[in-house]
Formats: sequence, structure tokens, C-alpha cells
Amino acid sequence: MNRYKHKFTMLAASLVLITPLTSMAEEPDIQTKGTVIYLADNLNEEAKLGWCIDTQGRGFSEKLHSHSCKPGGGDTQFSFDEISGKIESVEFKGKCMTLNQPDNTEIPFGLLDCVEDDVSQQFSYDAESMEFRLSTDETKCVTVADNILEAGPFQSRHLIFASCADLLPSFKQWVVRE
Repeated sequence: MNRYKHKFTMLAASLVLITPLTSMAEEPDIQTKGTVIYLADNLNEEAKLGWCIDTQGRGFSEKLHSHSCKPGGGDTQFSFDEISGKIESVEFKGKCMTLNQPDNTEIPFGLLDCVEDDVSQQFSYDAESMEFRLSTDETKCVTVADNILEAGPFQSRHLIFASCADLLPSFKQWVVRE
């Protein structure tokens, strides 16, 4: 009887260790209609709207960051083309996410004219790991920064790239919804 009690105790202890890891993730309540790319984890977005790729400021901007997914969509709506590897704005046709300032630690991505065969606009998406990787360096993932910034009634984070191996899943797992 004592041997079974010991096995039960070990099993219970294992479940206690595993449970916090699985319960930490919180799905966002994406209210945006249509095509959108967003983080799978709400990652502390206070209104539970989740995090989308977004143009910085109101309307068109050549600078990208991550922003609360806006219920009305607009400049937080992006699509992914697996064949070309391009992440394109839905709102601003012909404009693609571009790694145009790789040395900039806060705003390395811009929204520039889509150019065929431009490697700074080519990304790969692994549906299993849910990661966007840079085509020029598959060890680097598109991720959001740790710090949350206020953005009017919403919130924002820097959209950056970092070593995939150094990132927690909640910062690098993206959902592509067409």
C-alpha cells in the first residue's frame, strides 16, 4: 500500500509542476473580422484583444510595431503569402513588412513597397511551432518586446526579431487567420 501511495504522490507532484506551464497561456479575444496575424497568447493585453502587427501611429506609417488587435481591423490587418514569404498589409495594398533596419533594437521592421525577390521581405512560417522566421537567418524569430506601452485606449509593444531559442513561446507564436 505504501508503494502505491508513493507513486500517487509522485504523479500528483508531476501534475502540479506541469499545470502552471499550460495554464499560463491565455487566448486573446480577437474581435477583428477577416484576415489577421496575431499572437496566440494574449500576453497581458489588458482588454484581452491580443497583439497584432500594426503600423505605428494612426493610419499609414513606414514603421511597424505590435498593437492591441483593433476590433475594426484596419492597419492591424496583415496577410501572409506562403509562396513569396511576404507579410502584406490588408489596409495598404502593395505594402509589405520589411526588415529594413536590422540594427534598430526597437523598430527594425518597416512597411514598404512590396518588391519581388527582396530578401528583407521574405519570411517563413512554421504552422507547427507557429513561428515566423527571417528568411535570411532561420535562427531568428519575429517576436514582441517584453515592455507594454500605452497607445491611447489600446496598448503596444515593439515588434522585433531575436534568437528563437532564447524566446518564450508566448512571445513568438503567431496565428495566421485568413
